[in-house]
Amino acid sequence: MKVRVAGFAGILIVAALGFGAVTGCRPTAGSPEPTRPPAQRFGAIDAARMAHAAEQPGEWLTGGGDGSGAYYSYLTQINAGNAQQLGFAWDYALHSNRGLEATPIVVDGAMYTSGNWGRVYALDAATGRELWTYDPGVDAQWGRYACCDVVNRGVAVWQGRVYVVSLDGYLHALDAATGRLVWKTDTLGGRAAADFRYFATGAPLIAGDEVVVGNGGADFKGARGYISAFDLATGKFRWRFFTVPRDPAHGEQDQPHLKRAIDSWDPHYDWSAGGGGSVWDGLSYDPELGLIYFGTANPAPYALGKDTSHGDQLYAASMLAVRAKSGELAWHFQEVPGDGWDYDATQKTVLTTLDIGGAKRSVLLQAAKNGYVYVFDRATGELLSAHPFAFINWTKGLDPDTGRPIRNPCADYTQLPKLIFPAMTGAHSWQPMSYSRATGLLYIPVIDASMVYINTEKRRAGLIEGNFNVVGVMPEDYDPQGLASLFGPLPPMNELDKGVAHPVQSRGVLRAVDPLTGRVAWERAGSLWDGGVLSTAGNLVVRGDASGHLNVYAADSGKLLQRIEIGTSVMAAPMTYSVRGEQYIAAMAGYGGGTLFMPFPADSAARNYGNAGRIVAFKLGGSAVPKPPRRVEEPFQKPPPREGAATSIASGEVLYNRFCGRCHVFGIGLLPDLRRLSAPTHQLFYEIVLNGAYRAKGMGRWDDVLSQADAESIHAYLVDQAWVAYEHQ
Repeated sequence: MKVRVAGFAGILIVAALGFGAVTGCRPTAGSPEPTRPPAQRFGAIDAARMAHAAEQPGEWLTGGGDGSGAYYSYLTQINAGNAQQLGFAWDYALHSNRGLEATPIVVDGAMYTSGNWGRVYALDAATGRELWTYDPGVDAQWGRYACCDVVNRGVAVWQGRVYVVSLDGYLHALDAATGRLVWKTDTLGGRAAADFRYFATGAPLIAGDEVVVGNGGADFKGARGYISAFDLATGKFRWRFFTVPRDPAHGEQDQPHLKRAIDSWDPHYDWSAGGGGSVWDGLSYDPELGLIYFGTANPAPYALGKDTSHGDQLYAASMLAVRAKSGELAWHFQEVPGDGWDYDATQKTVLTTLDIGGAKRSVLLQAAKNGYVYVFDRATGELLSAHPFAFINWTKGLDPDTGRPIRNPCADYTQLPKLIFPAMTGAHSWQPMSYSRATGLLYIPVIDASMVYINTEKRRAGLIEGNFNVVGVMPEDYDPQGLASLFGPLPPMNELDKGVAHPVQSRGVLRAVDPLTGRVAWERAGSLWDGGVLSTAGNLVVRGDASGHLNVYAADSGKLLQRIEIGTSVMAAPMTYSVRGEQYIAAMAGYGGGTLFMPFPADSAARNYGNAGRIVAFKLGGSAVPKPPRRVEEPFQKPPPREGAATSIASGEVLYNRFCGRCHVFGIGLLPDLRRLSAPTHQLFYEIVLNGAYRAKGMGRWDDVLSQADAESIHAYLVDQAWVAYEHQ
């Protein structure tokens, strides 16, 4: 692993940290024994330390900083008055070109974080020197159904151990000092072939003497959502909480809360779809109440219909609180009954205290995918406040008594495509927001965008893996003529946007919002796919972006204080810490995640410099950040001769759109543009697609859903498209 450090003095820090550095000096005979520094503590986090995290502001004890998940730091050495002096301290290369979404943890001078597939990295936090790495050895086949890249959102550190959930659903407990595997347990309850529809990308949660994990899969047929709890010391299974009912054909529901939920599901529901409701991110814990909080994903498939005849589908698209000791439901609130728009409720939450009506209330804050900021009472689930933080038209508003959304008929895309706000990406996705205890504001990475929703059930495209019978097209990409071969006749945009009192142009915004009133204090424009947010007591808000910059704003006013070019796109939230009195800001940099579905934006660092993943750290007085070499776009080479009849090419277009295009987009993107296949790869095409010849490179086999004839049609379509690109470049 390659590490770069600003300044020679950085390499001398190792000895002081006690990481095994030695000198060439020995004491002479009879001289007094030299004073030795205290032994390095690795991963020394416990309940007492977490409860007093504010008294140790130099540590960053969880992905969100502390147990509140606020992504807020009390450090002030770097502040609004000197942010212009911020520069490069060190970076560390992960040798990855996929999305990086984790926020590192720093405790006692050691940094712990995770990357693709669930790999774990331990570094000296002052220099970036590698201490150890751990590779969970995930079979590439698991990447096939990871809906939004082979990402991982972080580790948990507790009492000398580092916990991570790998993409294939195994929970690993590692020794924090050495990276040695202590134990490993299966969180999916089996390794059957059907389990490939599940995958794990979220960070584990420490809750008392348990470690709790969820998984993804609600975008694929057959997945049923749940969270599981395991003994911290041994990995022994404790309990499992299912979020949606099971098939009634198997008998009475297996958990009490599901007996109440089953009546909210359509009696004609196809239970082979699994129900959905996965918990793929956003777990939090209140140790005083003993409650675990989490949101659930969409039902499977997305519910279509202009009314609620299909039912509310509890507990999908809901916020829930579960008792940590027993796994029993304490309370729930369904944010999107009968979700038909992919409005997961899995966004990260903040646990804090607010003054409401003259009384202090312990609350849970969430800026949900559906466009509302929710404020819940943590103990009871009472909805205290809900205000939109982005433009929305899927609902006319919330019922003032119940908080239930009032459906807007214009959001019914059953018969005709509709322009709906927010997009499937949500008004806020997985990128962490931050809550400043100094300003009382939420800093939300907002995706202020719409999508044209198209019901593909009766259209030529049919089922699309990862989208069921629904497809969403951003307005910028909406081309009725170009989409006609898959979806048939489509209305022009000027018909779809009639009466929409909002700019149709998609935009990303960093928005500072009062959580109780929804008042916007300030906002700053960005791109759709910029990163998560950090705020500090130094009156700072820090955010990386897709163009490859670290942006530092004044928390109170939003004034841009510093903009540092780093040359690598950033999606993850930054964090801050101090080592021996010096404050650092660090972020993981690497593009991917939901952007798997589209080419890199023209102004993104990933397009201009490539997408080499790394961790970049900054400090006052640092130098300019070393940037990767600029990427050179190669022209299309002459393809092999066209093959297959027109009907075969047309069939290949549908199959490519259904199974391949979700990852292999045309253009410069995260994974190879298959119009650019080399001659040797063309010859290996069927071995790769059907037999997994590139499995070691992350490309699984597809012979369970594609026949030889299917693969031939896909190849014919790719060759045809390669010729189109070659002739029009």
